Amino acid sequence: MKFFVDTAEIDQIAELNDLGMVDGVTTNPSLILKSGRDILEVTKEICDLVDGPVSAEVVATEADKMIAEGRHLAEVAPNIAVKLPLTWNGLKACKVLTGEGKMVNVTLCFSANQALLAAKAGATFISPFIGRLDDINLDGMDLIADIRQIYDNYGFETEILAASIRSVNHVLDSARIGADVITAPPAVIKKLAEHPLTDKGLEMFLADWAKTGQKIL
Repeated sequence: MKFFVDTAEIDQIAELNDLGMVDGVTTNPSLILKSGRDILEVTKEICDLVDGPVSAEVVATEADKMIAEGRHLAEVAPNIAVKLPLTWNGLKACKVLTGEGKMVNVTLCFSANQALLAAKAGATFISPFIGRLDDINLDGMDLIADIRQIYDNYGFETEILAASIRSVNHVLDSARIGADVITAPPAVIKKLAEHPLTDKGLEMFLADWAKTGQKIL
């Protein structure tokens, strides 16, 4: 499974990238706002840091304007994935931009039917939002499973990018079902390393080591 980091904070990306934990990055207007940076400036910096796809989102709602913004964003770096909303206009823009050889991440997916349309339009990635479905008492993992089955049934090459990841269980369940990618905040990725028994075991080992009175260095 590929790990994308869902942030526009350079320091957080760099820390995980140094550990080999970053296969790509996703951003959106909310994350750009939080960073306080110019969108083109911070996106270029992220692209220079990370080898994998970096999703940069358009803000237009009309197809022609989405295409124009997507082309402009794609000029920032060769590893840009233009992020488009899953609307009819977004699908039109997806078809044009992928036809030009650009990577496209179709986002805000909440149904398997939407995911099917995105694949037909040539999307590189489809981003189903797990957490937001959970928020309205629907199981986001059911959506991941449905998309996986449909894509496998027909050999679609669009990669399932599980988004709106809120917990380590979301990561685990996405991996079990077979999502190609997860995108998560740095804090969630770090929590994957945590376990109370690991902490307890380390505490015990260190206590016993102290009793030996020895030093390694």
